[in-house]
Amino acid sequence: MTSVQIQARSTSATAVHSTVADVMDTAGPQVCDDMTVEVALSVMAAARTGHLLVCDDSGLCIGLVARAQLTAARDGSSYSDRVQLRDILGEGGPFASPVTSMAEAGHVMRFSHLDALPVVDEHGSALGVLALAR
Repeated sequence: MTSVQIQARSTSATAVHSTVADVMDTAGPQVCDDMTVEVALSVMAAARTGHLLVCDDSGLCIGLVARAQLTAARDGSSYSDRVQLRDILGEGGPFASPVTSMAEAGHVMRFSHLDALPVVDEHGSALGVLALAR
C-alpha cells in the first residue's frame, strides 16, 4: 500500500491532523465552467498554481481541473478554441467535507489517483483544497 502524504499548513510540529479542515489550503482561484481551456491555462499560469476550482453558474463547486487535464484537452485531436471546462470536467467530484477524516480523504485520493481534492461546505461552496505534499 502506497502512503499518501498530505501537506500540513500547521505551525505546530506536534499538531494532530484528524480532519481535512486541519490541513486544507484556502480555495485559491475559482473559475466558471464556461471558461475556455486556453483562458483557464492563462489563469493557472498567472496564479502560479497547478489546479483551478470550477464552479457552475450559481457559484457552486462542481470540480477541480488540473494543468495536466487542460494540456491533454488542448493537445487532443478534437480540440478547438471553443472547448470549455464543462466539456472536459466529466462527472465532477469527488469532494471532501471539512469534517472528513484525513484517513478517508487519503483513501479517496489514492483510489481516484488525485493530487488535489476540493473541500466544500454542506451547500457545495468551495472552502479549500486538500493537496498532496510535493
